[in-house]
Amino acid sequence: MLALIEEGSDTPGHNLYRRMTAEIGKVFVGQEELVLGTLVGLFSSGHVLIESVPGLGKTLFVRTLGQVLGCDFGRIQFTPDLMPSDVTGTQIFDAKTQEFRFHSGPVFTQLLLADEINRAPAKTHAALLETMQEYRVTVDSQVHPMPRPFFVLATQNPIESEGTYNLPEAQLDRFMFLLKMDYPSMAEEIAILKLHGGQTIVDDQLALLERVTSPQEILQLMHSSESIRVEDSIVDYIAKLVRQSRHWPQILLGASPRAGITLMRAGRTLAMFAGRDFVVPDDISQLFRPALRHRIILTPEAEVEGLSPDQILTDVMRSVEVPRMN
Repeated sequence: MLALIEEGSDTPGHNLYRRMTAEIGKVFVGQEELVLGTLVGLFSSGHVLIESVPGLGKTLFVRTLGQVLGCDFGRIQFTPDLMPSDVTGTQIFDAKTQEFRFHSGPVFTQLLLADEINRAPAKTHAALLETMQEYRVTVDSQVHPMPRPFFVLATQNPIESEGTYNLPEAQLDRFMFLLKMDYPSMAEEIAILKLHGGQTIVDDQLALLERVTSPQEILQLMHSSESIRVEDSIVDYIAKLVRQSRHWPQILLGASPRAGITLMRAGRTLAMFAGRDFVVPDDISQLFRPALRHRIILTPEAEVEGLSPDQILTDVMRSVEVPRMN
């Protein structure tokens, strides 16, 4: 369970995190791990993949996030017939100027919901690769930069397999976290019914939310998180965890160095939200499973035994000694 270990310090990062979560909670109920993981991913210049069944409020969450953060929101519903140009945009001939001009696609936004991303073929997935990694789109040798911050929140249904395509390993590795969205508790479900069971439309509820930050402040905090200290013992801990995944008997393919970079960057953000200017081992252990569960491939024997990536990653984490902080 991903949770914030708060220190209570009065810092800009901590105060902003409290304001964001308080405002999001006015419309979006529960799912603390999703909210925290998404905010850490956003402020770490990463992207997040969510596994969930339909109807749990993914679209509502992203729209709420856009309203609270003051960022533009866009959505792409992935389907088997979706073409790359439907995502990135294409060149259109302008009869008045007798020239081709670029018509931008829905990917040109700040918060992008890529809904049911595994329903589109690999060539459409590839259209997002450059955008997610390099924050730009290249069409006919022309480079079009993305607005910043640029954050992709993709979803996939873990139940249905008919009409779906497995995401390529290169695409999966572009996501900082794989978060699992579960059904709400009884108390949360009652709160959802009371909040959204009336005739008030969601747009009216979103309009009442207060904008607590801006794209400029988000970028500023991203930059300031670089000053969060990561001791050599923490760097060593991260390297040991990632390397241990490559030699674990039940893992066929372990994590790449990008997983370690993800842990360090996200650890800094988590420390910033907690009001600290240094990363602690608990920050890394909190993030380890969300950061690696989509980056490893289990052996056939482990899959036959019904073991999950989270179970195996927990064993990997327990095998590495936790450093002591001075």
